[in-house]
Amino acid sequence: MSSFVREASAAVFLVMLTLCLQCAGMAALISFAKPSLAPDDLRLAPIRSALLMVRLMTAFIVLHIFEILLWAAFYRWLCFPLWESAFYFSTSSYATVGYGDIVLPQMWRTLGPLESIIGVLMCGLSASFLFAIVSRLVDRETKLSREPSKAHSAYMADETISSI
Repeated sequence: MSSFVREASAAVFLVMLTLCLQCAGMAALISFAKPSLAPDDLRLAPIRSALLMVRLMTAFIVLHIFEILLWAAFYRWLCFPLWESAFYFSTSSYATVGYGDIVLPQMWRTLGPLESIIGVLMCGLSASFLFAIVSRLVDRETKLSREPSKAHSAYMADETISSI
């Protein structure tokens, strides 16, 4: 029973730290991206939109690496003698690859699948954030591309009225 409590406590601790890292990282990225996505802002050039997406994706990759390192530090501390093994196992678990060539000691073995669940959820959050940004950029481009045609229609209506 004692090993179960120890493993469950470690699991809760690791999950909570991972969630805190993800939420703090997303909050920072929202603050970073917000000025570029303000509704009254002018159209972003395609290159600026692409650079914004590259910066956001890079930041998410770095964020996920920090989360992997968090789990790897735990594994290194209690499960594996080398950082390389701990990082490798953590990365393959987080990414849900799970090769199985390196396994956790029996006492900690449920942490691997738990890290996989957390990895899927954190990557899903990141992907949904990026999808929301892309949707916002596409909506802005669509709205701005329609505005000149509205202005042209209004001009043509004015010309028609003045000619009558």
